Amino acid sequence: MTVTLNSSVFALTDPHSTKAAPALIAADDHHFATIAIALDAQVAELTARLDATRRAPGGDGQAALDRDLEIHRLTARLRTLRRFGLDLCLGRVITEGEESPRYIGRLSLRDSDGRALLVDWRTPAAEPFFAATYANPLGLASRRRYRWNRGRITDYWDEAFTESGRANVALDDDSALIASLGSSRSPRMRDVLSTIQSDQDAIIRAGSRGALVVDGGPGTGKTVVALHRSAYLLYADPRLGRSGSGGILFVGPHQPYLAYVADVLPSLGEEGVQTATLRNLVAEGADAVPEPDERVAALKSSAMLVAAVESAVVYYERPPVRDQLVETPWADVWVTTAEWEEAFDAGGGGVPHNEARELVWDELVSILVDKLSADHDDEVPAALMRRALAQDDDFVRTFARAWPILDPVAVVGDLWSAPNYLARCAPWLTADEVALLQRSEPRAWTESDLPFLDAARQRIGDPDDFRRRRREKAIAAAERERMETVVEELIASDDSELGIMSILRGEDARNSLDDDAVLPSSDPDALAGPFAHIVVDEAQELTDAEWQMLVQRCPSRSFTIVGDRAQARHGFLRDGRTESWSERLERVGLGAVTVATLSINYRTPEEIMAHAEPVIRGVLPDANVPTAIRRSGKPVRHRHVADLGAVLREWLAANEEGIACVIRSDESASDGVVDDPRVRVLSPDLSKGLEFDLVVLVEPESFGDGIEGAARRYVAMTRSTSELVVLE
Repeated sequence: MTVTLNSSVFALTDPHSTKAAPALIAADDHHFATIAIALDAQVAELTARLDATRRAPGGDGQAALDRDLEIHRLTARLRTLRRFGLDLCLGRVITEGEESPRYIGRLSLRDSDGRALLVDWRTPAAEPFFAATYANPLGLASRRRYRWNRGRITDYWDEAFTESGRANVALDDDSALIASLGSSRSPRMRDVLSTIQSDQDAIIRAGSRGALVVDGGPGTGKTVVALHRSAYLLYADPRLGRSGSGGILFVGPHQPYLAYVADVLPSLGEEGVQTATLRNLVAEGADAVPEPDERVAALKSSAMLVAAVESAVVYYERPPVRDQLVETPWADVWVTTAEWEEAFDAGGGGVPHNEARELVWDELVSILVDKLSADHDDEVPAALMRRALAQDDDFVRTFARAWPILDPVAVVGDLWSAPNYLARCAPWLTADEVALLQRSEPRAWTESDLPFLDAARQRIGDPDDFRRRRREKAIAAAERERMETVVEELIASDDSELGIMSILRGEDARNSLDDDAVLPSSDPDALAGPFAHIVVDEAQELTDAEWQMLVQRCPSRSFTIVGDRAQARHGFLRDGRTESWSERLERVGLGAVTVATLSINYRTPEEIMAHAEPVIRGVLPDANVPTAIRRSGKPVRHRHVADLGAVLREWLAANEEGIACVIRSDESASDGVVDDPRVRVLSPDLSKGLEFDLVVLVEPESFGDGIEGAARRYVAMTRSTSELVVLE
């Protein structure tokens, strides 16, 4: 990569050509020339360091981990530098009383003398660039934001906060934000880092302790805040960064949403954030269908019913109720019911059922070893006792019945196919509710089953993992036995006077001979957690049962929760009234809840909000409806359903760029839809979190009745950044 600058980085054409005056841009051009030199030097240096690190020996243990982390860090920074080049720079600020600007970038950058050329946007020094307002300029005299296109600045916007700040600036009627809002949309969320507003920045930089709720209506930038906050916290909070443990999980509402925002975090230089939907957290989520019966969905939304999984597992952890005689090479010994119970106590403490099985078995071995050793002069070897018990078929069968290996999928399936089992595990259910939850195909998984499958896997563990670990232990034991034989042969053949080979009997030497390379390896489930922080977008839709999937993945209870109660399909209701965020989150296990409110709609024009607001106010009078700050000049139009094709063709002909979306109840219906890559068709639920230049609502009254229908119509109407057409 070579970004050496031989000409101006500014490409300002009409109507922006007046901004190209040397007095306005000469200082910037000089600074960008210096940045270009530093970028070339740093890319060369990082490339050399990366090559050297890759060639270095891998090592093992912590050394191998440190090497992998360094390769990841160098690769990520190189990728960002090569991707952006000079357009790493977002803008500049001039502090009152100073002449030299401070340039703000996606990353920090210094020249060969250590002078700061770019200040990372996440540092405290960069905060005024985002947070300064005319009411509170935070010591700034002026601020400049750049618009980049293919490595050239095609426009910039200046703001003067003081009289001295008016020198050598070009003041526009529109701000950088308003100008960017009017640009056409694309299939991916556009880069908005340079236009983050002060209310959004304050939330992005808030601390990570406890649960922070970002409550805001459509177009307030909730998703922008959620994504940029993820990048900020990784940089600013050592508990969450790569030096900490757990990292960040970002949860979105559906796959189209994740595809839409997929480019944002990499553009901020962060590729370590795990992104997922709730479906992704469970293997069965890919094929799960919506719950067909609303009554069943309501029952399964309860965290209390999810807790029945614990009872379902405990049902299989029952010590024998009779003493058992066990034959051993040393003597016959009775295992009493009290000793069985003592061994079973070793399986507690939050260890998954299948993994705890080994702990219970080891405790039984210890109990019998101690019992026999007390009756004999010599101590009974634990390894030989383990082997003897494993060869006692009656004892093994008794243990297998008392603590069997479980399949979490089968346990959940049994709840929906064995009414007596469900009634025993959830005794508060009525007979009618138990019957309602039964189905002929127990493994015909629905979305409502996912929290139960997840809870079962967390509580039981994956049976395949258990069997793999057991094979690994067997392989390791066989390898140790082989090494024992080798050591004894080496010692026996050692005829030196010092008997050097006898040192192989030492513990350190034995440990060094253990060869981990013979063990099979497996990658852990990256989404199983634990995570140090979880960000949840469109969180108003989560049921209590679904919240359990996330809470158990975050022991620190550190959350960023983004949503709008007015967009909840079920109205955020409980016992006939609208809940607060604090009430709902405290009920699902999240305390220390702080609520930050966004109230400015940067996306949806006034013309559309005037139609959307009455839709939601009619069912939720206290809805947090944000204030739109711009007009599109395009009134909401009402046409007939048969006009769908004509509406789309007219818009495509008049707009060379941008994305149109047809939102209808049946997204698979193709009648009237123009076959064009710039036209999408989505259901109201799958449009959530997205934005389009044109939105066409097809028969919005078919979206449902009551709060659910009104919320869907409100969501769909407010996806538009420019134009809304309603077909009835």
